[in-house]
Amino acid sequence: MPDSVQNASALTADESPTTDHRVFGPSQTPTHPLATAPVGTPPFSVDGFVREFLHELNTNQGVALSRSSINDQYLALASTVRNYLMARWLETGGKPQENQPKVVGYLSAEYLLGRQLGNALLATDLADIAEKGLALCGIDLATLRNQEVEPGLGNGGLGRLAACFIDSLATMNVLCIGYGIRYEYGIFRQTFVDGRQVEQPDTWLQLGSPWEFPHPEASVKVNFGGHTETFTDADGVEKSRWVPGWNVLAMPYNYMVPGYLNGRVNTLRLWSAQATNAFDLQIFNSGDYAQAVRAQTFAENISKVLYPEDSTPQGKELRLQQQYFFVAASLHDFINKELEEGFDLHRLSERIAFQLNDTHPVIAVPELMRILVDEKGYDWDEAWDITSRCFGYTCHTLLPEALEVWPTELLGRLLPRHLEIIYRINEEFLAQVRKQFPDDELRARRMSIIAELPERGVRMAYLATVAATKVNGVAELHSQLLRDKVLPDFSEMYPDKFTNVTNGVTPRRFVRLANPKLSTLITDTIGSGWVTQLERLKELEPYADDADFRAAFREAKQWNKTRLTTLLKARDGIELPEGHLLDVMVKRLHEYKRQSLKLLHIVSLYEQVISGKIAASDVTPRTVVFGAKAAPGYKLAKETIHLINKVAEKVNADERLEGRLKVAFPANYNVTLAEKLIPAADLSEQISLAGMEASGTGNMKFALNGALTIGTDDGANVEIRKLVGDKHFFLFGMNEPQVAELGAQGYIPGDYYEKNPNLKAAIDLILSGYFSPSDQHMFDQVIYSLLNTDRFMALADFDSYIAAQAKVEQHYADQDAWTRSAILNVARSGYFSSDRSMRDYIQRIWHTSPVL
Repeated sequence: MPDSVQNASALTADESPTTDHRVFGPSQTPTHPLATAPVGTPPFSVDGFVREFLHELNTNQGVALSRSSINDQYLALASTVRNYLMARWLETGGKPQENQPKVVGYLSAEYLLGRQLGNALLATDLADIAEKGLALCGIDLATLRNQEVEPGLGNGGLGRLAACFIDSLATMNVLCIGYGIRYEYGIFRQTFVDGRQVEQPDTWLQLGSPWEFPHPEASVKVNFGGHTETFTDADGVEKSRWVPGWNVLAMPYNYMVPGYLNGRVNTLRLWSAQATNAFDLQIFNSGDYAQAVRAQTFAENISKVLYPEDSTPQGKELRLQQQYFFVAASLHDFINKELEEGFDLHRLSERIAFQLNDTHPVIAVPELMRILVDEKGYDWDEAWDITSRCFGYTCHTLLPEALEVWPTELLGRLLPRHLEIIYRINEEFLAQVRKQFPDDELRARRMSIIAELPERGVRMAYLATVAATKVNGVAELHSQLLRDKVLPDFSEMYPDKFTNVTNGVTPRRFVRLANPKLSTLITDTIGSGWVTQLERLKELEPYADDADFRAAFREAKQWNKTRLTTLLKARDGIELPEGHLLDVMVKRLHEYKRQSLKLLHIVSLYEQVISGKIAASDVTPRTVVFGAKAAPGYKLAKETIHLINKVAEKVNADERLEGRLKVAFPANYNVTLAEKLIPAADLSEQISLAGMEASGTGNMKFALNGALTIGTDDGANVEIRKLVGDKHFFLFGMNEPQVAELGAQGYIPGDYYEKNPNLKAAIDLILSGYFSPSDQHMFDQVIYSLLNTDRFMALADFDSYIAAQAKVEQHYADQDAWTRSAILNVARSGYFSSDRSMRDYIQRIWHTSPVL
């Protein structure tokens, strides 16, 4: 090992070579060589990297290389890479200026970021230098990358979408501040005990988080409770004001969001709850230690866990506290800290476009009104004019139960002033409705922001729709159904307010990082520009007919399968067979996503083999991989997970299958696992009931990585099928009008059970206790819900699904034809870049532009 590597502890900034540029922290803003370095070029040498890394290891971790742990080395590496991003961050993170385009303020309760190190190395083009520099120190870069713990700051598609969007905005040079919550434990860590889901705390902060910058000096006080009172101001005008009952501090943690090779670094600002009076020394000295820190514990609960279980009144209250906590802190942050002193708030919409990512942040609407009226002294009409120009609203669901309705009793107790404001917004809105649609009182009642039944509550989706400049769905079908079925009265009243922005995914993380072999093949074939211009994948189409390219494509897929096999064996003890069609269904466990339909396919296939209806040798070798978490309070979903695992136990142990069928369910599916699983997949399961899925983004990730889709005409599947072509997509099931018609006729799931022998045999096998010998009735709830209710018509679509699976097997038997279809899926899916989604938001909703 070179002397310079062994003896680095004495190095200082002044002794570092000129190639070793250093920035010491976000509080310092010296002129820095990186700030003027050519975009996309490494700012230092391998030798400079080694010096910087060892400096961080010695001074920040306090250890010599010879005594350092893997975690020490990871933290030092993260700090080294972070330092090279920081100069650009400081340069781009100043206050908005008069001559700048407006900022996007993205308000989201979730940001499912994934690991940060790989993305930072990619954005700075430092991966090669880091790998070579670490090798000089006897360290493997892959080992340090695996040491990073993924932040548990999101649950599923909503949070991953937010992360993709802020990545794209940085890459496109668009000013953005992402606002959310820094959950101490995040989404739970899923484990299985005898096949049952058990939730464990997600201790993602336990070993340190080098990617965040806490700023306690910038904490914001957030009020709750209390009451309102009227008073007469100096001009003799009667007004209301809020007298809060208690408060907490929102402490910001800043994360860097780097653009890809462009020098732009935006900010993600996550808020952590702290007590304003955290510790009572007198009570502590009296011996009541628990009471002495009660205020701290109570306050910190707000940012403890993502989506606390809300089947109890306390859980509902905590969720509302979380939502108000982060939007109140965020609005205060931008208005009072990001804007220059004396800024005319009449022009607020010229400086920022706040995007409401689903209904979770909608309480921001009355909060901005409260700030403008109560704190800034604007009259009501002025304040509403400002507010109604600042927000856009993205609806991510078609399920009525997912459109939040907060009880007025709870809202009035927790946020009394906001409830008053909402009542007045509703009163003035209904006056407009009655004026535009006279003699239609039923319409006014339907459109009221205040619901009267089953209990009085505030319809947050309605409030968002009334206040927003634009309301968008997230796929063409979803946006149409949003206008026609979810919010039809509003779309009739505000036809120009509704628009569509189909979701997208970042190609940086989900192709370039996740699939290095395919990325190299693409770059070698069409050049590197596709990473930021994903529509260029279209240039791959002619190569689908090139035998050498098909062979290289299959080789990349096999490499991904081997990588996944190695990972799952080490991570979960799961052995994946070679030569199998890899059939993957990964998404949140919910009835409408119909994991039960996939399970019935597996059980039906298994039953036909063990009953002698078909020979095992006739079964196409197939491994089915599930990945899903169920909400802690969602009993039926958790029972479905249990059943999948019990079926897997039987199937995997049965020698009669001759290794032809395997079922795997690795626990705790997350972004890190997705980055290995998606590139390896052959078949993507997107089988929700038509008209139920808003969009989906997993479907896009699979197609971009060369998996073929079996799916319904639902969400973005519709657009995927149109783009990739019917020959390269396995369509099955009813379309949305047929679903509606069957529901209107009166759907009787038992009829399908009785008429389909294979379906009946599969269900009967489960009911017999075959998969639960210790308790024959263990899975009665799952099966009876299908036989008696089947809200999402899995039994009605079963026959069509099985027929589509037969087409899958027939196509997979011709590997050359399958590979051609897979290549065309990649080539024709460039539309599904989150960069394109951001261009649509910019043009249709935000009306901003990149920074030049």
